Amino acid sequence: MESALIAHTKKNTDAPSGAPGADAKAEVARSLRAQLAALTGGLAPDDYARAWWEWYLNVATHPPRQADLARSAYEKMLDSWQFATRAASGEPLAPGHEDKGFGDPAWNVWPFNVYARAYNNWASWWHQALTHPGSTDHGLSRASFAGRLLIDAASPANFLHTNPELLKKTVAESGQNLIRGFKHWVEDVERLRGGRGRTPAAEQFKVGKDVAVTPGKVVYRNRLIELLQYSPQTPGVYAEPVLITPAWIMKYYILDLSPQNSLVRYLVEKGHTVFMISWKNPDAADRDLGLEDYVQLGFLDALAQVRRVVPDHKVHAVGYCIGGTLLTIAAALLAARRDHSLASVSLFAAQADFSEPGELAVFITPSQISMLEAMMSKTGVLESERMGGAFALLRSRDLMWGPAVEQYVRGERPKVNDLMAWNADGTRMPCRMHSEYLERLYLKNELATGDFTLGAEQVDLKKIHVPMFVVGTETDHVAPWHSVYKLRRLTRSADYSFLLTSGGHNAGIVSGPVHPRRRHRLLTWADATTTLTPEEWHQRAHQHDGSWWPAWEKWLAGHSAAKHLPARMLPSAAPDGTPLEDAPGQYVRG
Repeated sequence: MESALIAHTKKNTDAPSGAPGADAKAEVARSLRAQLAALTGGLAPDDYARAWWEWYLNVATHPPRQADLARSAYEKMLDSWQFATRAASGEPLAPGHEDKGFGDPAWNVWPFNVYARAYNNWASWWHQALTHPGSTDHGLSRASFAGRLLIDAASPANFLHTNPELLKKTVAESGQNLIRGFKHWVEDVERLRGGRGRTPAAEQFKVGKDVAVTPGKVVYRNRLIELLQYSPQTPGVYAEPVLITPAWIMKYYILDLSPQNSLVRYLVEKGHTVFMISWKNPDAADRDLGLEDYVQLGFLDALAQVRRVVPDHKVHAVGYCIGGTLLTIAAALLAARRDHSLASVSLFAAQADFSEPGELAVFITPSQISMLEAMMSKTGVLESERMGGAFALLRSRDLMWGPAVEQYVRGERPKVNDLMAWNADGTRMPCRMHSEYLERLYLKNELATGDFTLGAEQVDLKKIHVPMFVVGTETDHVAPWHSVYKLRRLTRSADYSFLLTSGGHNAGIVSGPVHPRRRHRLLTWADATTTLTPEEWHQRAHQHDGSWWPAWEKWLAGHSAAKHLPARMLPSAAPDGTPLEDAPGQYVRG
């Protein structure tokens, strides 16, 4: 159905702009797609129908694989039967696969151990059937993704009558946990209807009170950003200021959480003058803001203001996630314009080559983008719940089913930390920007192939020669470190460092200066062309215990002039006499 709609739309949009009824037909097709998206949660159903068909053909045309799967199915059915026979004696018997939530001794008792063992065998067989080692076919990946969703949903740990832990708790509390769970469910439904998100416990972390509390001022504002300058914490400061470009997919204060987790506070306490871009949470009036606007109104305008506040000194530019991608584009533009404003570029979990985007690839197809565009056409923005839902699907057992069981069956709200509170504070995406980002960068990979243009300007990453420090995280499912690592061959920096830290896309970056559970590897190149494969790099880079923050700050200090500038307290008013608002400003509260 979806493919027919897309074909119908293309047929009519290819017609001359003045063709009678062309716009009306395209609008009808778009409206139908939007209605379909409301039924499917925004997923394009034809992608998954096609994926299952490709998977079926892959198995049907390979008799040896059919034989392997048949043999495996027989072995697992036999194992389930034999286990059930032994468990029927009443003797406690562990079902195995504790990593899937069956580690509690309550699962060792019949019939629950039989449920768990049968489920494990069934899930293991499906995983084998849906896995295609060495395959780069995204259709097969989507079939595997859809299959994993079904497998995770079917776990006996998700249901009261098949989960002995839940039954034991229900008996012990005389069902009070179910009453609390129902109240939690009603609260969450009401919150969603009111547009307030779905994590009430996150409200204990107030922006400007518990998180985003590093002292500073809003020194500039336009329709897209506020620029924050933070108060110095040392008598002297490095000459070169630091300008941080965070992702606009979420709020900036992931880099300024509670004081012990604040990268901003860490930098100012080390003697750096720090500026931060705080993005506006867009609404329908911003629907036509595109990537070019984010580069100009975002980074370039902010850079100009930093140069005004701290004249005669180059700027250390830092970008995180999609903000790092934006910074990479801007750095290439500045280099092409022979603008030498940047002293260095640091990128955290940011991609420039999207040929291997990781698990997000299941959502990046023409049909899916068409579906999202139809959804955004009415409101002008993509709501944060849509994006949050997509990320939750990638880890459905941990981010969907586990929390649902905890809150609605156990009746227990999770203990929320500052990072979890930030994660619940979602933002919207302008229609034009989001479509351009998905289609031009993810789908067509224009930035890596050299085909990306911004206005009339060609964006050539090979023009970037400034020192670079690039950070990837080991278990990143948003920007896999192998993908982040590819930036090395796209630029021509003769002073290039790549660091790999433990952790994921968010927790790996927000490490704190002292973190006993973190480790990192670091390797630096002193020429513009030498590179290694990711595997070779991993073998040569030495492992170090602890947070990566001190290693990066040492590099930053080494690329800065000595602390010879006296720290100046921030003014309370702009040059025109207008009072400066305290950080974190207004946009972060939107």
